[in-house]
Amino acid sequence: MRILFLNPAGGLGGAERCLVDLIASIRAYDSTAHVGVLAGAEGPLLPVVEALGAQVMHLPLAQDLAELGDSALTRGNVRAALATARRLAWGGVHATRYAARLRAAMHQFAPTVVHSNGIKMHLLAAAAGSPAPLIWHLRDFIGERPLVPLGMKALQWRADACIAMSRAVAEDARRVVPRTAMHVLYDGIDTDLFAPTGKVASLDALAGAAPAPDGCVRVGLVATYARWKGHEVVLEAARQLATRTDASRVVFYIIGGPIYDTTSSQYTVEELRTLASRFGIEDRVRFVPFQARIEEVYRALDVVVHASSLREPFGRTIVEGMATGKPVIVANGSGAAEAFADPHDAVGVPPRDPRALAEAVRRLALDPEERARLGRAGRRTAIERFSRGRVAREVFDIYRTAGEGTDGTTV
Repeated sequence: MRILFLNPAGGLGGAERCLVDLIASIRAYDSTAHVGVLAGAEGPLLPVVEALGAQVMHLPLAQDLAELGDSALTRGNVRAALATARRLAWGGVHATRYAARLRAAMHQFAPTVVHSNGIKMHLLAAAAGSPAPLIWHLRDFIGERPLVPLGMKALQWRADACIAMSRAVAEDARRVVPRTAMHVLYDGIDTDLFAPTGKVASLDALAGAAPAPDGCVRVGLVATYARWKGHEVVLEAARQLATRTDASRVVFYIIGGPIYDTTSSQYTVEELRTLASRFGIEDRVRFVPFQARIEEVYRALDVVVHASSLREPFGRTIVEGMATGKPVIVANGSGAAEAFADPHDAVGVPPRDPRALAEAVRRLALDPEERARLGRAGRRTAIERFSRGRVAREVFDIYRTAGEGTDGTTV
């Protein structure tokens, strides 16, 4: 089998790390499979997948096309909306040119199946016309986007199947592309890599800060700087805890960075530092830039926080934190709710509720035995449900079904 993955970015965000795990699973499952990765940008993704034996192809997106996105339209900002309209006009021109180049690259690779891993590549591959069954791997609530549903609905006849990363994503997508076969496939992670034992990151040094006080409880948000990942919620929770004497030992770490090209969709670190300063919590919050060895970061934390303010398609950081044996506090809802059972293996709090988040952090900070219990239970869940060994078998079944032209749906 010749599998060609299409990815718009070259960074190592959540979607890309899921892609890495999928490729590793495929290589372990069938060493004869020839895997290619065509990326729309340079970045750390490419050497990682090349090391797994994938053939790397770099087909750079034009800057206007790379930066094109519709997230600015959801915030009611007129200036941002006008800028998006201008980008759409130029983006359409660049998309037509890119589709022609993409078509040639796909034909040159001669795939058995084409597997797109990002909205831009879903649309571009469909517009180009895939020479093999085309699989859209859905990692977003496409129905909640202002413009994306129009394009995907128009081009759904060219997609042979969709893979949804959660039931919540599948339910949303069925309203947009009802005629396309829908399969739910939870991502797998390397539970040996994300293990409780191993090298531990020096978070304070990475943040350029003095060592935190002995005996402190380190609470971390591991996320890209996407505006919906809950940074403001975490900073507000830190502000509330700053006035609590029984939470004086808590230190917050914001780990990540802006890794995508799409404009208006991400914070800058300067914006987040300014917000922390306005809240008067500069001494309680430390900013750690994106780390390739993210498992070492989890091991350095005492509590992992997931705080997405919008509906979460799944929440890879939840599973990674659990696998590393850390107690995880989850903004409970949508796809994130499918990853854990509150309070068995993680703690759920309402999304966009800094007061509830602050209280959950305070309780765990004061209860090391509960932190240890949750860590053990979460590790068991990650191994039982989210080990990556199962993923290739399931995705090969989807490839075969798409190749046979059936309409079977798996859940």
